[in-house]
Amino acid sequence: MLSLEKELCGNAYPGRGIVIGRSADAKFAVTAYFIMGRSSNSRNRVFVTEGEGIRTEAFDPSKLEDPSLIIYAPVRVLGDTTIVTNGDQTDTIFDGLKDGLTFEQSLRSREFEPDGPNYTPRISGAMHIADGKYDFSMSILKSNNGDPDCCNRYTYTYDNPKAGEGRFIHTYMHDGNPLPSFEGEPKVVEIAGDIDSFTNMVWNSLNEDNKVSLFVRYIDIATGKYETRIVNKNC
Repeated sequence: MLSLEKELCGNAYPGRGIVIGRSADAKFAVTAYFIMGRSSNSRNRVFVTEGEGIRTEAFDPSKLEDPSLIIYAPVRVLGDTTIVTNGDQTDTIFDGLKDGLTFEQSLRSREFEPDGPNYTPRISGAMHIADGKYDFSMSILKSNNGDPDCCNRYTYTYDNPKAGEGRFIHTYMHDGNPLPSFEGEPKVVEIAGDIDSFTNMVWNSLNEDNKVSLFVRYIDIATGKYETRIVNKNC
């Protein structure tokens, strides 16, 4: 099991990242989603609440250049399922699940982002909590080692997640030009502390120059009630 703090502190630019797991006391389903940015357009963002989820919006609308890949709803809730993604595929999954498709089937219509030469992967997660039981899935859609002619699709599912353990997936291995896509399975990381200590740890571990916004949610597995924290560098 890796230290999430060390993983974040040791990587100046993981890009956008999703963590999903279970609290150490086993009571809560835990998720975190963060965004980072290198360009002024990417850094000009904040998370705001929208219904039971969140959306991104421009901090300074007058400086917004291209909204196509930076303005979206990263988190939406459909019944017992909480969807977390790094793009507008949140809506694709939401609509697919609503129409009876599985998480994986819903994403068949999507692929990596059209932002060559990076071809940023689309990373997604879905947490299902019902009747005191909890499971989750994660997905990454990415180019074939930078070749946009082929989309590689990987889906991972986790039944009855272990207390104090999570999975961490992010868009880029590290900074670079072009940016190298994430490789391998979602990393096994430790989930420790209550929502505030976990939020503070993640936020303080992200690179100061590149971090933009962070969302954290703890969902009570017994009741479905949740607490949320949002941290924006622009405020």
